[in-house]
Amino acid sequence: MERDLEAKIFVAGHRGMVGSAIVRCLQALGHTDIVTATRAELDLTNQAEVSAFFADQAFDQVYLAAAKVGGIHANNTYPAAFIYENLMIECNVIHGAYKGGVKRLLQLGSSCIYPRAVPQPMREDALLTGVLEPTNEPYAIAKIAGIKLCESYNRQYGVDYRSVMPTNLYGPGDNFHPENSHVIPALLRRFHEARLAGAPSVTIWGSGKPMREFLHVDDMAAASVHVMELDKVTYEANTEPMLSHINVGTGVDCTIKELAETIAKVTGFEGTLDWDADKPDGTMRKLMDVSRLKSLGWQSTITLGDGLRDAYQWFLDHQDSFRAS
Repeated sequence: MERDLEAKIFVAGHRGMVGSAIVRCLQALGHTDIVTATRAELDLTNQAEVSAFFADQAFDQVYLAAAKVGGIHANNTYPAAFIYENLMIECNVIHGAYKGGVKRLLQLGSSCIYPRAVPQPMREDALLTGVLEPTNEPYAIAKIAGIKLCESYNRQYGVDYRSVMPTNLYGPGDNFHPENSHVIPALLRRFHEARLAGAPSVTIWGSGKPMREFLHVDDMAAASVHVMELDKVTYEANTEPMLSHINVGTGVDCTIKELAETIAKVTGFEGTLDWDADKPDGTMRKLMDVSRLKSLGWQSTITLGDGLRDAYQWFLDHQDSFRAS
C-alpha cells in the first residue's frame, strides 16, 4: 500500500453520501491535507472554473465522487440532466486534473454500466457487451464515458487514473426524498412515516421479485481508499489497459421483497406490504462479481442488517431537514 499521509487530496462531491464518507475515512486514517469545495465555490460543470481551480492547486490525489444520482423515477423524469451533468463533471474534473499535474485519480461509477441481460454475477469484462437497462441508460452512458476517459488519459498521457464501480449504495448522508431517492432511503422514510401515521399498509413499486445487492457507504469509502492507495504494479497486475475498472460490492444479494420486510422490522412498521406490479421492476437481478477486488485484499465488513439500522438512525437524527421535502 502507498499511504502518504502528507498527500494533498481533493475530494469532489464531499457533501454527497459517498464523498462525505470518503472524507471521514481519510480523516480516520490520519490524512490532514484534504481539500473540498461546495457547489457555490466550484461549479464542476463549468470547464473554466474547474481548469482555474486545478491550475491553482498541486494535488497528489483526486477522488471524483461528485455526480447527479437518483432512483428509477428520477432517471426516467430527468434523463437529459443525468447525462449532461455527469458527462460535464467527468470531462472537466479528469481533464482539469491532468492539466493540473495530478498523477493519481479515482473515479466512482455505478453497476448500471453493465448490460441489462448479462450473466450474473456481473464481471468487469461484461462492459459494452449488450444493451443497457432503458430506465437509467443516460446515466449509465455517462459513467461508461468516465471509465473510458480514465483509460484514455492513462494510455495517452501516462497518468494513473482508476475507476471503481459500486453496487447499490446506502447509509449516512443518503437522499431521503420521497420520489427521487433510491430504494433503501425511500423505503426507510415511507415505512417510518407510515408507522407514525398508523397506516395499515404501504404500497411499493414493482413485484418485489428483482434481486439487488446493497453496500454500506462506509464500506464503499474504505474500498475506494484501498484501491487508490494500491501501488501501481499491484493494481495493473489485476487490471488491463482497456479493462481498468474494478467492481465494489458485497457479492451477496436479496429480493426487494426481502429488503422491504427487513426495513419494516428496522423501522417498527407492522402493517402489510402491497405490491404495485404495474410499475417497472427494472433489471431482474444485479449482483457484482467482486473476485478482482478480493484478490486485491479488500472485502466488505458491514452486514445489511447492521447497515440498515445505521442508515435509519442517521435518518432519525437528521429528519428535521427532510420534513419540507
